[in-house]
Amino acid sequence: MQGDCLDKMRGIPGGSVDLTVTSPPYDNLRSYNGNKRLWGDHVWREVIAELYRVTAEGGVVVWVVADATINGSETGTSFKQALHAMECGFRLHDTMIWAKDSPQFPDHKRYGQVFEYMFVFSKGAPSSINRIADRKNKSFGRKVTGTDRQKDGTTRRASCHGQSIREHGERFNVWHLPNTKGNHNTAHPATFPETLAHDHIVSWSNEGDTVLDPFMGSGTTGVAAIKSGRSFTGIEIDAEYFGIAKNRIEDAQNG
Repeated sequence: MQGDCLDKMRGIPGGSVDLTVTSPPYDNLRSYNGNKRLWGDHVWREVIAELYRVTAEGGVVVWVVADATINGSETGTSFKQALHAMECGFRLHDTMIWAKDSPQFPDHKRYGQVFEYMFVFSKGAPSSINRIADRKNKSFGRKVTGTDRQKDGTTRRASCHGQSIREHGERFNVWHLPNTKGNHNTAHPATFPETLAHDHIVSWSNEGDTVLDPFMGSGTTGVAAIKSGRSFTGIEIDAEYFGIAKNRIEDAQNG
């Protein structure tokens, strides 16, 4: 759908979305074809409230966000958004990190900014949790030894004592993925990796579920959703980016 996400989301039935994977416009950190004036706390507060309404019980919202640095200080808007989501009724299920390979905006007054938050909000307990196990275990093949600490301070032999360590373990909540500058041949200034969208989609939903992105941009979430066997609803206010997203998603459907 092309248009303002608040207007369009109000037409989505309550409790009909299983998963949202989205990245809002980041404190006006970038100009999206002159649409800067349309973003601010007066918008994101309503967007998060609407997301709670349309999210199914047990559904999840993945909110990928960073903060601008203004007058030498980070805004902290990402934290305000997380707290507001909790006020709306969401649980803060996990605070995850997308670790990039290099800073996009070098700053000689502080350490290079190479991560973004990936807040995982849930409406109640998540109904779909499919943790990805692709982390290489350094101790692969060894037997488990050691003890587990009990609540009273005592120790006892580890419950998995004697078992062989698997080749791969479950991921941690810091995901190392490269930037996507120049990828997809899109004109959008802030695309995130398709892998990021895909991995959240397979983690927090199942085939046939409905995935939403109210800030669709160049359509990366939609492409990943279609390739993963999910239904997709996307909203984008900018006509140029909407056209890019529409073409990419149609290519994924036909691919």
